[in-house]
Amino acid sequence: MGCPRCHSLMVQETFVDWESDTGALYFTGWRCITCGDIVDPLIVQNRIARPEPAHGRARSKKAGIVIS
Repeated sequence: MGCPRCHSLMVQETFVDWESDTGALYFTGWRCITCGDIVDPLIVQNRIARPEPAHGRARSKKAGIVIS
C-alpha cells in the first residue's frame, strides 16, 4: 500500500486508543514508514466526507507573506 501523503511504503499495525469511550481500545490501521501518516477505516471515511480543496491546501496571507 502506498502512503496518500508521500507515496512511500505503509505497514499494517495494531494501535491502542487509551482514551476511547466506545470500548474499542485496539484498532488496526496502516502507518507510513517515512512520514508517519496513519490511515484506518474511520480516517478514510472522514477524508471521503470532507475532501481537501481541489487546488491544494488553503493559503492564508499574513503580513504580506503567503503561507502554504
